[in-house]
Amino acid sequence: GDTAGCTFCHASSEERCSTCHQRHQFNPVVARKSEQCKACHWGKDHRDWEAYDISIHGVVWQTNKWDPTQFDLSKKLSEADYVGPTCQYCHLRGGHHNVQRLSTVYTSMGMSNADRGAPLWKEKRDTWVSVCDDCHSPRFARENLQAMDEACKDAGLKYTETFKVAENLMLDGMGEPMPKDLAPDWSGQH
Repeated sequence: GDTAGCTFCHASSEERCSTCHQRHQFNPVVARKSEQCKACHWGKDHRDWEAYDISIHGVVWQTNKWDPTQFDLSKKLSEADYVGPTCQYCHLRGGHHNVQRLSTVYTSMGMSNADRGAPLWKEKRDTWVSVCDDCHSPRFARENLQAMDEACKDAGLKYTETFKVAENLMLDGMGEPMPKDLAPDWSGQH
């Protein structure tokens, strides 16, 4: 089941128009709605939709998406003047169909403790800022990028700490988190 779930999206995303445009309603207006991305980008392993939906940008979309004066989805993305960004506005900037060309996927922007700020990632990070500065100042975008850098650094440290605690428990002979004689049975009883 997990493999089939992966294959559904990963074998089709840029191979078929119907991934975004819907086979039976081939309409650019439909493809410009953020919910189109939800078909693949949600759930336990891809929390993109949930992150967008609860962000300020997602709230603006959810609140105003029915108002054509706020989101005129009949216009091409390169001509759009939305009150807030949809997924497509940022990730398909200007209406270009190559999602990877202007991807803003943060985890692939050189965020490990070893390569943060490396020249290899400068162009991708600058592109990220340029997408944001369509609506925000470059300073605002760079400060948010720096805040995300710090959050990734903190998360990495917590992740390392967690494994160190587990390693120390193993070394102390307490590798089993709940000894069998203390573990509750299926009904919750000891």
